[in-house]
This record gives sequence, structure tokens and C-alpha cells, in this order.
Amino acid sequence: MVSRRTLLQAGGAALAAGGLGISLPNQADASEIGAAARLLPSFGRPAHLDVADVSSLHGDDQLLLTTLQGVVNRRAPRLYFNFDAGEVDLRWLPGTGASVTRHGSALDLVARYRGETRGAILHDPAVPDSVNVATTLAGLENAVVATAGQAREHRLRTVADLRGRFDADDVLATYRWQLDHLFPRCTHALLAGLPPTRTVRAEGVRWREIARETRRVRDASNRQVRTFDLSAELSGGDAVYLRFQDSLPDDGWGASVGSVEVTADGGRVIASFTPGTPAEVPYLFDGSGSSVGDNANRFCDGGGSFVYRFAPEAGTRQLSVEVDVWNQFLVSATTTAPTRVEPFPYFRDYAVASRAMVLWLPPSGDTGALLDEVFDRVEPTTPYAGWFSDDVAGEWGGVDRASRHGVEVVPADFYMNGTVHAGVPAKISDKVPPRPKAALRNRVYLTLTVGEGDNIQYCQRRMRDIWDDPKRGLVPVNWTISPLLADIGPALLAYYRTTATDNDLLIAGPSGAGYTYPGSWPESALDAYTALTGRFLRRTGMDLVYAYNPRTPTGDGWIPFDERVARSYRENTPLRGVIQSWETGDLRARPAGLPVIGNFFPQGKAAEYRDGLVRHIEGWDGTAPLFVAGAVNAWSWTPGDIAELCDLLGDPFEVVRGDTFFDLMERAGRSA
Repeated sequence: MVSRRTLLQAGGAALAAGGLGISLPNQADASEIGAAARLLPSFGRPAHLDVADVSSLHGDDQLLLTTLQGVVNRRAPRLYFNFDAGEVDLRWLPGTGASVTRHGSALDLVARYRGETRGAILHDPAVPDSVNVATTLAGLENAVVATAGQAREHRLRTVADLRGRFDADDVLATYRWQLDHLFPRCTHALLAGLPPTRTVRAEGVRWREIARETRRVRDASNRQVRTFDLSAELSGGDAVYLRFQDSLPDDGWGASVGSVEVTADGGRVIASFTPGTPAEVPYLFDGSGSSVGDNANRFCDGGGSFVYRFAPEAGTRQLSVEVDVWNQFLVSATTTAPTRVEPFPYFRDYAVASRAMVLWLPPSGDTGALLDEVFDRVEPTTPYAGWFSDDVAGEWGGVDRASRHGVEVVPADFYMNGTVHAGVPAKISDKVPPRPKAALRNRVYLTLTVGEGDNIQYCQRRMRDIWDDPKRGLVPVNWTISPLLADIGPALLAYYRTTATDNDLLIAGPSGAGYTYPGSWPESALDAYTALTGRFLRRTGMDLVYAYNPRTPTGDGWIPFDERVARSYRENTPLRGVIQSWETGDLRARPAGLPVIGNFFPQGKAAEYRDGLVRHIEGWDGTAPLFVAGAVNAWSWTPGDIAELCDLLGDPFEVVRGDTFFDLMERAGRSA
């Protein structure tokens, strides 16, 4: 265990705070951060913004700047940064209505605003999770988060030094200390879940392709143990890096690995493991773009990947690896470390300004139990903003744990400049757009819904990119979006509403006012969530929702809305209907009188999707209308892909907006 170090507050002696040796100011009441009617805090309207590009900066520098942004913008929003080469942050800048001064060097702004901070909280580079503890302290102490070297360079006095305070191997103890000693001083109106580090790709890495599956294989029918010769990499360095990717990233069925065994010089085993076990840990160089499946397999889809590192003894002449691999794999090797680890800087301005506690607890095992305790300490409908570890498995486990405690999730880990966007005034119409009239005929009515709208960073970034596609509006589409943008990004929501064509319908993302599984909510708290959802739906003029619910005990499907859940929505919201995540499209029900239809989610792009739809309706005899709610992958599809699909669909399909779809479905039900 790393020995505890006395942490001294610059400027003299201080009262002890759980062994830190610093004094913590009393936490501001939630009403001081935002109006009582708000769920997510605002920090005032921006009048003038100092703007700089941070996209090329190291994570340490971005962390310093985003925590500075939180301290400065808490008083009045004045700092705004561009985080990516696509400059999507700059596209939102005119909508702030603020005057702008552009700065060539973002780090020069540290000196400009240094006087508004009390100094720096030094995180421990050897203990990644100290970044989150330091961020929590920064919010409480009006300080920035920095390394010791940054503090010297920018002449920041040390408010607290976390070096040597925590054990890198005892994440549980780190967050237990924070919960016990810092949370009492934090706001209890918001929790923040952020990874302490991010993985950044190194430039100039040259990969040798070893194997590729060129066919679309999604059923593990090509599973076999394959042997790859890595001897060519032995002369290039002291280690070999083996990467697995998705060879066909547009459909989400990438490489899956069940076992790995590495031998040197004809038979000496130097590594042998199954994914997800302790034996894998020494060799998993970067697993951040992958997940561990239910069958002890590691897999990656789309743009994800995972990398193993093997370091044979000097003088080794032959190296081979046997891999149990299947589906759409792409395998390559290099001798250069392909990634580096840096602090994760995003959304920390909002966490600091809100004085929120920042944590990163995998939602299983002992850390999951501590996460339960955190959720237990806040009131129902308290938002958890950020995300969870362990990719898909972390999503399901984390959202379900939060739901069981009456906490809704706001996916926000890559939401930038939130302290500015939350304060931009914008008029958001509360009027539901007029629905197009359509005659009820014996057709297959298809409504297409673009997912991911619960994710506010998606609404800020990816959605803006595909929304600005000139082919948007050619065909009817439902766009999921977070009604909580009315609090944390009103100008963003107003932009989508005012630029929508007659073919674009905004509907609430899962499952209303924050991502949640309503069926997991306690009986005593569910009405609070649906009432909150109703308030935001009326405020934003939405009357349809795309919803999730808990997965079945076997994990191979979803549990449909029951009478309890549907009744709560019906009594507390203006919803005309629910599209529930279902994938197979065979759910249609009216629990408590609320129309619910399960979505249908074929794989692939336009032609393959069309083929899936045709197979889906093979049993339809054409003597009555048929209704299909189609799901669209927001990360791989564009409006051009959707338009192509609609061009491929002839009789008997008719594509309609979601509101028209539910109107026709209700009329068909009455006439049946």
C-alpha cells in the first residue's frame, strides 16, 4: 500500500479533511447553481467568450484547461474551446450569441485567468483514478487539476498534492475515501461518471496485415483456431503488438477472440489465456475499444479494436500465436507501441462548475456495490452524467443499477463546453409539429428512427454532422434527441427544431428525461421519473419516445413494458406511443392503453437492410395494414443511406413519420 502523504494547503495550516490537510468550503445550495425548475445546472448567459483550439494538446494540458474553464465559467461563462479537427465546437459558437476573442495559444489563458483560481490540485500520474478525485477537489476548492510540472510552469500554488495518497491497485479504497470525505461537501443534485484516462493513437505506426475475413459472417460459422506467424516482427523491437479489428465496420459484427496462446522457437509457451480472466491482464495492452462477451470472448465492433503485447526473450528467432477467432476479423501486427494513455479531460468543466463528485466504478463486483451506495445517497431522479466502463456490458449493468436506485443516466462523457451551452437562451417551441395526413390502406407502414439521441454528446457532435448532410429531409425520419438539452444545451435543441424539414420529427431518446430502464425503477420512484419526463416533453413539444427496458434474465432480449410502467407514462406524460428497443420487431401491445411497438433492426447498409425487411414481412397476406418500426444505426448511417434504403423499397412499403405511423396504427386498431 502506498504510504499516505500529508497534503498541505498553500498559504498556511488548514483544517484536516479526511487526511488531506485542506479546508473545504461549504457547498453551495443547488438553488445557487440553477433555478429550482431545472434538472441540470446553468451558469448564466455568455456575453463574451475567449476562444481557443485545444485539439492538438496533450491530455494533461486539456485537463488543466477544462478544469480552469469550470472554475472561471461558474462565475460567468467566458472560456470556450474547440476540441476536434472537425471543428464541430466552432459550428455551435455563433449560436451562443456572445462576442468572441480568438486566441492562438490556449495555454496563454491560464495566466489570464490564474487570479480566479486558488491554485492547483496535483493528481498522481501513477494512479489514474486520482484524476477524478482531483477534479472533485478542484470543484470544491476553486482550483485546477495539474501535474507538478504544470503547476511550476504556470506558477500555480499547490492547494492539494495527491501524489502518493492512493494505491493504483486499490480503486475501491480511492473512491471510498472520496465518498466518505468529499461527497458531503459536493452537490447532491448531480453525479459525474468519467473515465480517468483515455487512449490516444500514436502517429506513424506501420501495421502488417496478417489475416482478414472478407465475408459478412455474423454467426460464428467461421470460428476456428488459426495460427499466425509473428517472426517478422522480432527484428523490429523488444515487443510485438497484435491488433484485432472489425474488417467490415459498417454492420457491428467485428473480431471475436476466445483464446490466445503464444509460442517461441518451436514450442516454448510464453503466453496462454482466455479473455476476461486474470491471465489475460499482463498481455492486454489496450482493450478500451472492446468488450468481454458472455462466452469468455473479447470482441470489437465498428471502429473499435483491441491490442495485445508480447515481449519474447532477447534472441528469440521464431514467434507464433494460435488464436481462436471468428466473425469479421482483421488481424495485424507492429513493433511500435500504437497508443499512449493520457488523462481524460472532457465534461470536466461542467463537473467542476457544478461541484459534482466525479467517479468511475465498473458496475459489477465490489465496485458495483460501492456504486450502489453512491446512488443510495441521492434523491430519486438525480442525474448521473457521464458514462460507465466496460462498454456494452457496462452500459447494461450501469444503467440498470442506476435505475434500481431511481437515478437516470445522462450520457455526457464527450459533451464539450457544457458550462457555456447550458446558459445560452433559446426559444424552444412546445408545439407538436402538424402531422402529415395519410390514408389508411393495406400497406406495410414503415417508420425509421435514428437512435442514440439520449446521448447529449452525440446530439452535440455526430448528430450535427449527419443533420447537416444535404440529403437530410428527402424522406421521413424520426430523430431521437434528449429533451434534457432544454437545460444543458437549449440552443442545440432549438437549432434542430428550427432547421427540421417536414420530413424530420424529433422524438425523445431512451427513455425520456434521461436514459433509464423504467421497469427497474422502484415502485415509489417511477412516477417521479415519468412526471419529470412529462415536464420536459411538454416543454420541448415531443409526444413520442424511443425507450429501453431491462434485459431478460438470460440477457438475450428485452422485457416488454408492463402495466405498471405503461400506466405511469400514460398518467404523467403526453405520449401518443412508445417505440421500444426490441431488435426482432415482433412486439406490439397496449399495456394500460399505451401503444407500444418493438423496433426491428436488420444489419448492414441499405440493400441488406431492405432484404431484411422483405424477409420480415414474408408472412403478411396483404389483407390488413402492417406496421414496422425500423431502427437506424446513428454511428454508421447517414441521411444518404436512409434515402437509398427508401429508394430501394417499393410496394408494399410506405415510409412515414412516427406521429403519422402511430395515428395510422391507432386507426387500424379501431377498424379491426
